[in-house]
Amino acid sequence: MEGDFVMRALLVDPAAPAGLRLGSAPDPEPAPHQALVRVTATSLNYGEVASLVPGAAPGTVLGWDAAGHVERAAADGSGPAAGTPVVTLGEAGGWAELRAVDTQFMGVVPEGADLGAISTIPVAGASALRALHRVGPLLGRRVLITGATGGVGRYAVQLARRAGAYVVAATGDPGARGELLRGLGAHAVVGDPAEADGPLDGVVDLVGGRQLVAAYEKLGAGGVLVSVGHSGGDDEHFPHGVLYGDQGRHDRAVVSFYLLGCGGLGRDLAWLAGEVAAGRLDAGEAWRGSWGDAGVAVEALRGRRLHGKAVLEVG
Repeated sequence: MEGDFVMRALLVDPAAPAGLRLGSAPDPEPAPHQALVRVTATSLNYGEVASLVPGAAPGTVLGWDAAGHVERAAADGSGPAAGTPVVTLGEAGGWAELRAVDTQFMGVVPEGADLGAISTIPVAGASALRALHRVGPLLGRRVLITGATGGVGRYAVQLARRAGAYVVAATGDPGARGELLRGLGAHAVVGDPAEADGPLDGVVDLVGGRQLVAAYEKLGAGGVLVSVGHSGGDDEHFPHGVLYGDQGRHDRAVVSFYLLGCGGLGRDLAWLAGEVAAGRLDAGEAWRGSWGDAGVAVEALRGRRLHGKAVLEVG
């Protein structure tokens, strides 16, 4: 019944370790265009744990990513039937046993797939896919991925390579992480965008600040930089002359997008789930544990000690 506290969830609690504790929350009441999903696993994103948890009201249930099974199909007839395994995306609610989610933000998952690995897809996989779509056709193009060892970066490296691009991956420690990134498909690994051989046709930037500016300077004519992440925490300052256009720097662009504003995400999520389930995409899972151990993963992400995705198994 609406208002009953029967669902377990990770709740924001400023007094708890890492700002989260297991507790109870009211079952969500789906709108007609939403399905009710019983969550099996969720994955954490740096933006959630670093920015949202510290500022959220106590008792809030956050969580962008979740995978599970449809408990109750959407009343308007959209979306999959009850019992269907799905991967879901939303502004909140993923860190709970039950989630009400718009059917346009859910994708059907192959039967028998590891839902823990699938839960890494929504923000990381879909952001990488949409960013590369925005760059344009990739066959024969040169593309730089900054912050390449993070969740979005790992997906972007793999997808760009599969699309036929020459992939340059930038990471803070190329010596320690170069083998990993080459294994995912990178042709070259650099420690800073300024070290990349140009001109580049596209950049997927996950760091922002100084690295965004350095990556932009490597773009050739018609090149596109897609700004996705801001993990560097510093401002972008374009020195005088960087934005000049000439024969080699004609028609360059910096663009951004809001993932939940993109149409067709259900199709993207389903395709990505199929690729992960079939082993054709590495989910980038770096940590897995019970949601009772969420604090361990949160602190590791905040401290930049975890490169890749942290998966919480619900239950």
